[in-house]
Amino acid sequence: MTGKLRYTAFLCQLLPEPSQKQSACFPLSGWDAVTIGRDPRCQIVLNSDQYRSVSRRHVEISPVLGFESTDGTRFWQLCDLNSANGTFLNGKRLSGCQVLQVGDRFMLGQQGPEFVFEYQSLTDLPVVPELQPPTDFSSFVAIDPTDRLVLNPLSVIEPEKVSLTQLFPILSTGQHLIRKAYLLPAVITIGVVVSLFLAVGHAWLFNLLLAAYLAGAVYYCVYQLFGKHKPWWVLFSAALLMILLLASPGLNLFLFIFRQVLPGELPTSSTGINPFALLIHMFFGAGLMEELMKALPVLLACFLGKCLRSPRREEVGVWEPLDGILLGAASAVGFTLAETLGQYIPGIYQSTLAAGEGAAQLASLQLLIPRVLGSVAGHIAYSGYLGYFIGLSVLRSRRCHLIWGVGYLSASGLHALWNAAGMISPALLAIVGILSYAFLGSAILKARQVSPTRSQNFATRFYQ
Repeated sequence: MTGKLRYTAFLCQLLPEPSQKQSACFPLSGWDAVTIGRDPRCQIVLNSDQYRSVSRRHVEISPVLGFESTDGTRFWQLCDLNSANGTFLNGKRLSGCQVLQVGDRFMLGQQGPEFVFEYQSLTDLPVVPELQPPTDFSSFVAIDPTDRLVLNPLSVIEPEKVSLTQLFPILSTGQHLIRKAYLLPAVITIGVVVSLFLAVGHAWLFNLLLAAYLAGAVYYCVYQLFGKHKPWWVLFSAALLMILLLASPGLNLFLFIFRQVLPGELPTSSTGINPFALLIHMFFGAGLMEELMKALPVLLACFLGKCLRSPRREEVGVWEPLDGILLGAASAVGFTLAETLGQYIPGIYQSTLAAGEGAAQLASLQLLIPRVLGSVAGHIAYSGYLGYFIGLSVLRSRRCHLIWGVGYLSASGLHALWNAAGMISPALLAIVGILSYAFLGSAILKARQVSPTRSQNFATRFYQ
C-alpha cells in the first residue's frame, strides 16, 4: 500500500431530465462509508416525496480497506441494507455486497434514483473550495463525506408543481397504508367502537367486547417488541385453548392437586396471616398451578411442531425463545379474559347489584379495565417469561431440565409475589408489577439476541 490516495471515487446521479447538463456528483471517502437513504442521518439524504421506493437506510458504499491495485486505485463495495424494494446493480438485483467497477450503475428500487460509480486521478481534478452548508439543493456538491447532503429533486425540476397524489395522498400510499399507517389496528378499533355503541344496555356483551379489545391492544403492544411474525390463528388458538381448559372439568384436577394436596389453599383475607405463609399459599395455589396451566398450550404447540411438516412446523412449533414468549403471552391473554369475565366480574356484579344495575355495571367496569390493562405486568409477564425458558430449552436441549426448572419456579415466584403484594400494600403491588415487566422485557431482549432468525426480526432490523 502506498498510504496516499492517487485516485478519488465519486458517485454521480443520473438526472431524469435529458436537458440537464450538470451532473449531480458526490465524492467518496477513502476511509469512511457513505450511506444513501431517506433517513436524515444518512450522508446522502434523498427527498421522501420524490423517492417513495427508497428505504430510510437503503445502501452503503464503503472502501475495501487493506486492498488497492499497484497504481494506487482503491476498491469500493456497494451493500444493500435490507431495503424494502431492493437495489439493482447493472439491472440485476443486488444481494448482500458487491465490489464496484468503474461505470457500474445502481438503482434504488425499480423506479428509484440511479447512480453511476466513477473515479479518476487526483491530478486531473480541479481544486474544490471549502463550501458552506448548501442552500440550493439543485445538485450534489463536493463536500466532506462526513457532512450530510440533501437531495430535493422536486425543487429542481418543478418547484411550484403540486401533483395529484400530493392533493389526494390516498391515491399513492397503497400497500404502505397497511404496513406503515397501522390501518388494520385502526379498522379493528373502529369496528369495536361501533359494536360498543350497539351493545349499550347489554352489560355482558359490552364487557366482553371491551375486555377483548383491551386485551388485544395490550398483546399487540408487547407483540411489537417480539419482532417475529407468528400466524394469527396460532396465537388465537393458544388463547382459545386456555379458555376451554378453564371451562373444562380438568380445572378441578388442578385445584385438587395444588390447593388441597399441596399447601395452596388461597386465603380470603390477609388479616391475621403471616406474610411468609401468605406467600407460600400463593406460590402453590396460584403461581405453580396457573403457570403450569398456561404453559400447556405452549407445550402442545411444541409437540405439534415436531409432528407437522414444513412450513406448518415452523408456523406452529416452538423452535426458539421468541416462539415460546409469543405463545405464552397469547395463552395468558386467554387466561386473563376467562378469569376476569368468568369469575371476578360476575362476583362483583352480584355483590353490588343491591345498589342498582347501574352501580353494578360501574363496579364491573372499574374492575375489568385495570385487570385487563394490568395483565402486561401480570399474566402476560409471567407466562411470557416462562415461554422464554420453554423456547430456550429447545435451543439448549441438553440442559432442558435445568432451564425448565429455573423458568417455572421464577415465573411462579413472580406470580406469588404479585398476589401476595396485592393483599398487603398497593405500593408494594406497583413495585412487583414493575419487576415482573422488567423480567419479561429482559427475556424478550435476550430472546431477540439469541434468535436464529435475528436478521429477519422486524424489531431489531433498524438497529443492526
